[in-house]
Amino acid sequence: MFRFLTAGESHGPALTAIVEGLPAGLKLDLDQINADLARRQQGFGRGGRMKIEKDTAAIMSGVRFGVTLGSPVTLVISNRDWANWQERMAVFGEPQGDRVVAPRPGHADLPGLLKYQRDDVRDILERASARETAARVAVGGVAKQLLNVVGIAINSKVTTIGGVQEEEQMHQVIAKAKEAGDTLGGIFEVVASNVLPGLGSHVQWDRRLDTRLAAAVISIQAIKGVEFGAGFAYASLPGSQAHDEIYYDAGRGYYRRTNNAGGIEGGISNGEDIVVRAVMKPIPTLMQPLDTVNITDKGPHKANTERSDVCAVAAAAVVAEAMVAIVLAEAVLEKFGGDSAEDLTMAIEHYRRRINK
Repeated sequence: MFRFLTAGESHGPALTAIVEGLPAGLKLDLDQINADLARRQQGFGRGGRMKIEKDTAAIMSGVRFGVTLGSPVTLVISNRDWANWQERMAVFGEPQGDRVVAPRPGHADLPGLLKYQRDDVRDILERASARETAARVAVGGVAKQLLNVVGIAINSKVTTIGGVQEEEQMHQVIAKAKEAGDTLGGIFEVVASNVLPGLGSHVQWDRRLDTRLAAAVISIQAIKGVEFGAGFAYASLPGSQAHDEIYYDAGRGYYRRTNNAGGIEGGISNGEDIVVRAVMKPIPTLMQPLDTVNITDKGPHKANTERSDVCAVAAAAVVAEAMVAIVLAEAVLEKFGGDSAEDLTMAIEHYRRRINK
């Protein structure tokens, strides 16, 4: 079973991820993982911290001579900004610096503070921060290399920011938002191509592939909506135009000329590209902060400001690639198993021959 956990705070010493369930004998290219980490830091509208952090992952276990051993793989991403924060973020010792007492609307600040009975919003915001997604991108980089073995490729693109779709217009609206001390969200799309039919299952709600993908993508900070294929456009389509008609070719097998379903029918991949779209809300940290309440005296206050981005939709798309890769890697291993990479590929080859008869 492929699974992972991440740990670490935004300004702590490092982010860590432990990945379990990888078959032995899988070749890992650390440069590919680091390339995705670099992509996550790019995009017009990113903030000042991206000038400090140059994210790279180190592999601490589960790999020897560039090949997985079948044991858990540990990934570590050091935070360069830790040097500037270690007194405030010290694990032990007396508190240093001012408490954060003005929770931001739209952030986990206040709900987390109430849930965990804390009196300093920083105790919540450090882990709730999207900085955590760097660890997920590293795990996704591992998952992508597993998927490469079976020919599945994953890509993404930003389709809309602040209501506009042309790249030059996107840059313009982001620049205007920055001048106004505001932030912007948008929509991105992730496509997984060459996906085998038969991943996921209709037999239980939590085994449906779209259930798992939707949960994975909406788990990304600031994501508030997910759709597959035609998605919400289905609401205005009659059934005769909504469903993807099925054809057969001796060399190609079953196929469809349209892909309104986004590659998933009944919770199972159907062999077409899996198309996932998501909307990201504007980042809740504003340089012209919104009204909130001081948690100490309950009086009116302006929300806390942290060094932040104006727009991070492009970065969120890279994180979504990682989450889609993780879910598909889990589904591939769930269906085909294999303690070694060779066992996995042999099982898939047998399956391909069966479904192509």
